[in-house]
Amino acid sequence: MKFLQILIAATVVVSAPAFANLDMAKKNACMACHAVDKKLVGPSYQDIAKKYGSQNDAEASLVKSIKAGGSGKWGPIPMPAQAALSEADAKTLAAWVLAGAK
Repeated sequence: MKFLQILIAATVVVSAPAFANLDMAKKNACMACHAVDKKLVGPSYQDIAKKYGSQNDAEASLVKSIKAGGSGKWGPIPMPAQAALSEADAKTLAAWVLAGAK
């Protein structure tokens, strides 16, 4: 029985980010400017994944862009800094975006 409880807990921990990331993006107002599969104010998450996904430092670079904001990478409209977002949440969002927001 203890093994089953550990197995269930591990499954929840491993799979929770996959379910929570869209909710996390909505909660942090990311979806006001971004969509999964189409350009809004900013690029789609799938376009971001295509552009940066093959880079060795893609996740760290995206975390930095999320936290510090930026401009000039996708056009003239700057991305505002998300300084209040925790490092862990920024990493979770970056990994989700780089995986094609699936």
